[in-house]
Parts: sequence; C-alpha cells; structure tokens
Amino acid sequence: METSLYLPVKDFLEKAGYVVKGEIGGCDLVGLSNDDPPVVVICELKLTFNLELILQAVDRAAVSDEVWIAARVSARGRGRESDKRYRDLCRRLGIGMLGVSDADDVSVIVGSISPMPRTNPKRRSRLMREHQKRRGDPARGGSTRAPVMTAYRQQALGCAAALAGGPLPVRAVRANVPDAGKILLSNVYGWFERLDRGVYGLTDTGRDALQRWPQPETSSP
Repeated sequence: METSLYLPVKDFLEKAGYVVKGEIGGCDLVGLSNDDPPVVVICELKLTFNLELILQAVDRAAVSDEVWIAARVSARGRGRESDKRYRDLCRRLGIGMLGVSDADDVSVIVGSISPMPRTNPKRRSRLMREHQKRRGDPARGGSTRAPVMTAYRQQALGCAAALAGGPLPVRAVRANVPDAGKILLSNVYGWFERLDRGVYGLTDTGRDALQRWPQPETSSP
C-alpha cells in the first residue's frame, strides 16, 4: 500500500522544514514552509517508480514550487531507480526522486533542482487554503478507498457534534463552527434537517457519521 510510505516521507519533509499533510487536493503529500508566501512542495507516492508517477508529478507542477516522487527501492537493485534514463528524465523535468527502503529510511536519488513552473495560480491557492484550514493531518497520503477527511468534512462533523444533544439555532452552532450557516443550509452529506427558521437538528445519517468519526464533546455556548 502506498500509505506505508506516507509517514517516512512526511518525516523526511518535516525535517526539511515543511508542515506536511496528506491527501490535499488529490495530492498524496503537500508541504508548506513557514515563509511568506509559503513554499509549496508536493510528493506523490507509489510502491514502485513508473511512468504514471512521473505523469502525476508533471501535473502537480502547475501548483507547486517543488515536486517529488517517492517509491520503495528494489532490494536487488533492479527497480527504475537504477535506470539512468529514468533518473535523467526526472532531472530534465525538475522532479525529485526519493527512495524508501524496507526499513523506511528515505534517501534522495535525484534532487529537485530545477524549479517547476507555476501555471495555475487559482488551483495552487485552493491547495494552500485546504492545507491551512484542515485541522491536524487526518488523512494518510496514498489512501484511495476511504473518504478523505477534508476541512469541509471536519467542519460538518463539528456541526453534527454540536447538534448531537438536540436541535439548536444556527447562531449557537456558529459559536464553534464559523461556517455553520452555509454548511447547515447546503447539507451536502444529508446529516442535518431544518426544523424551523434558523433551527436545525441531526438526522440518523448524521448520528452514524459521528459514530464513524467521533468528535470531542462540544460545550454549549
């Protein structure tokens, strides 16, 4: 599973000075520096180095300052990381290569020397906003089957937790979730029901969501 690479690579990038979170905007890992504006680093994970990994990295070039690819290195030295043509292609594209050993040691095979061009500032801004709004790092990079814990889902769960004790007016929920008004009104996941003007309750689907993703208890205002 690609997720087995996530923590070693996350640790490697954090030691380089980035705040790293997984599964942001479809990227396995996104790191932001503390600079103003931040340096955006993206890393894509695969169990082996292949062409698809390079294609993903090229796509990510439009929204980042540095792009890396990471994969397990072959114990017998027969993987793509040993292919000079593959390494040269990464160098020409400005894509860095990280090798992860069976012991989870991370090594730099090709440095991300050439800065990748930023050609999609709107998409880059969305990526940064999601990274900055997400609380903690709830999604392990490389996940493909589980729903991603986005910042929006986190806030929706905050609304559900506030309503777990019974119906409340929007202003009461907003005390803990600033965007509660929009989230309750749009009701994307079907977790809420409008009981009266400006008053919402929790549906059975919302209670099931809280069972799946338990939230800290929310104190009433």
